[in-house]
Amino acid sequence: MTDSDAVKLDTSVPHSARVWNYWLGGKDNYQVDRQVGDDFAGFYPDITVVARQSRAFLKRAVTHLATDAGIRQFLDIGTGMPTAENTHQVAQAAAPDSRIVYVDNDPLVLVHARALLTGTREGRTEYVDASLHEPEKIIAAARGTLNFDQPVGLILMNILGHVPDLDDAVSIVRRLLAELPSGSYLVTADGTNVLDGPAFEEAIGVWNANAPLSYHLRHPDQLARFLEGLDVLEPGLVPCARWRPAEGATAEELRAVDEYGAVGRKP
Repeated sequence: MTDSDAVKLDTSVPHSARVWNYWLGGKDNYQVDRQVGDDFAGFYPDITVVARQSRAFLKRAVTHLATDAGIRQFLDIGTGMPTAENTHQVAQAAAPDSRIVYVDNDPLVLVHARALLTGTREGRTEYVDASLHEPEKIIAAARGTLNFDQPVGLILMNILGHVPDLDDAVSIVRRLLAELPSGSYLVTADGTNVLDGPAFEEAIGVWNANAPLSYHLRHPDQLARFLEGLDVLEPGLVPCARWRPAEGATAEELRAVDEYGAVGRKP
């Protein structure tokens, strides 16, 4: 970690990437993250199910893009803490020559990513320190690794909910997609408030009262705005567990919770 990273790193307040890591069973988090994570789960116990189903959806979506759609480039914004089955691991398991650019603006996330997220010899894995609110900076930095003359898989998982204004979030998605060629894909998922809304909303209130970066649950009709202009793959925008589940999935694995996801292709 550089001196500048050390100055920016604040372990006295929870961070969404570290709390998410805790819910996934990871070890890269602090007491403040675990405390908020436990408080959150006290109001909404299914948050750990949300986290697991979100990660499983990401794995299925990236596998589909790498194996069936021929995508060899991925831009993953809002990387989060490294756990298991990260984007580069999934993509490069299917296509070893895949190139992945991760984007985050938490110094702890970037330090762990650079230390732990190593890709295949045939492929490439790089990291960009930038905010979701800087789409032009992200694209400019990613050009050093990705060829924007070829389709890219854009991944926005549980990050657009951190943008308070829906129109602003839609604008960010549009600006990112505008730089990607035809045949690119958007993989996205975020928390909703339709199945167990009151409990989830109360838990989100706990989060927003304790963390510097707020999160905002949205109705699936609002999440659908991120997909406008794209050819949305079947089965559409659905609870993450219901998006092309693995054959033989159990009833518990298929249980719907308030995390909706979808994959769309840019015409």
